[in-house]
Amino acid sequence: MNNMNLIPVYPEIFLLIATSVVLLIDMFVSDAKRHLTYYLTLAVLAVCFVLTLGAFQSGETVYTFHNMFVSDPLSSLLKLVSYVAVAITLVYSRRYVSERGMVSGHLGGEFYPLALFALLGQMVMISGSNFLSIYLGLELMSLSLYALVAMRRDSAAATEAAMKYFVLGAMASGFLLYGMSMLYGATGSLDLVEVTRAASSGGINPTVLVFGVVFVVSGLAFKLGVVPFHMWVPDVYQGSPTAVTLLLGGAPKLAAFAICFRLLIEALLPLAFDWQQMLTVLAVLSMAIGNITAIAQTNIKRMLAYSTISHMGFMLLGLLAGVVDGNLFSAANAYSSALFYSITYVLTTLGTFGVIMLLARSGFEAENMDDFKGLNQRSPWFAGVMLVLMLSLAGIPPLMGFYAKLSVLQAVLGTGQVWLAVVAVVFSLIGAYYYLRVIKLMYFDEPQDSSAIVAHLDVRVLLSLNGLVVLALGLWPGVLMDATTTAIVKTLTSFLGKVVS
Repeated sequence: MNNMNLIPVYPEIFLLIATSVVLLIDMFVSDAKRHLTYYLTLAVLAVCFVLTLGAFQSGETVYTFHNMFVSDPLSSLLKLVSYVAVAITLVYSRRYVSERGMVSGHLGGEFYPLALFALLGQMVMISGSNFLSIYLGLELMSLSLYALVAMRRDSAAATEAAMKYFVLGAMASGFLLYGMSMLYGATGSLDLVEVTRAASSGGINPTVLVFGVVFVVSGLAFKLGVVPFHMWVPDVYQGSPTAVTLLLGGAPKLAAFAICFRLLIEALLPLAFDWQQMLTVLAVLSMAIGNITAIAQTNIKRMLAYSTISHMGFMLLGLLAGVVDGNLFSAANAYSSALFYSITYVLTTLGTFGVIMLLARSGFEAENMDDFKGLNQRSPWFAGVMLVLMLSLAGIPPLMGFYAKLSVLQAVLGTGQVWLAVVAVVFSLIGAYYYLRVIKLMYFDEPQDSSAIVAHLDVRVLLSLNGLVVLALGLWPGVLMDATTTAIVKTLTSFLGKVVS
């Protein structure tokens, strides 16, 4: 009976049932009353938050469903932040989705259940302790996002973006599956704990294991959108409705960190020397191409897409710095830094796209850099919020983006790879240019649009809080950093304890 313990899976079970109910209710709701679906979705997220909070506070690690599903401090923390990220996304997107649904019909009530199904897939990925459960969660999230990207049926750019996303996503899934199959063939198990035991036993052909690692890393690189598997990111970010772009750039990045942690750090820790070399190449290329290419962009969504590529490269630096000469002395610091970086990046990205949607209105998408000209004259407060967000993404003190970069760089320096830290700093300085360009447009150029900025009170309050949180976590980062460190230490300790037991 212990293998069928349902308590750790209560949030997923509730979310599945509640999402199905929301979908059925939405079928009988007119566009004018679509706010009912919106409020029900937020209520579902609130209940999931409460259900997961208890597991996070207990700090225990529980395996269930024959070790296919795990509830541990890392999964609980990532799920809590994912709920918050999706809720913020829905609040920012409310007017955008409502106007597009009523005017053009390409966004409607299905946006909300699809967002919840994508979240369910992310939760399964985050708690997956078996190749099979991780892959099922990944496909549930991916299929929901494919549908969301393709919702703007009257746009050739959106259709092209959806096709690219679908085809390249299928290719990434193929790489990942092929790598998993090779690891299964070599180790004889799909369970992460058993794979780790077999890989560390020394009795397996290392060539088969290394080939499996290569395909797994390639599949993960596609999902992260890092170079050279990044070609879908700019087109999908630009072609998708802005609300969908925000959904893509938020919570899925947390799930991407989780799947990297489960597959590389837990399952393939004995092969760290092999995948660390691959991550080094991916990280350097991503920081280089992402930052340099972003400078030439005139579409802010496309610019933020290349920015995402560079930030994912920076996050990989934390993942590759955990194992030094075969020991795990710096693992807690390195992996918690990567987790901290992922969370701070998501919070900053949410606010950035929130400002973009604040400027958008029916019949007008605030997608070009020139749309931010003179924003300070139209709304000094929200220009200030955007200023804080841009400076945080650039890594300027005292904002949380600076502390996130600093913690990752300290982890890299702990490995003795000074050259890698220098490369990261150089490309961060290059990347600061395109963030400062947005600030220059807001404060030193004349506005091209003098129309009033209209937004619901909840959007204005939440966007203001978003900017203040970015500032506060830069001044007092200890709270979040302690939470990430504790989650990583407890999770790694329990996993390694299960491996040796």
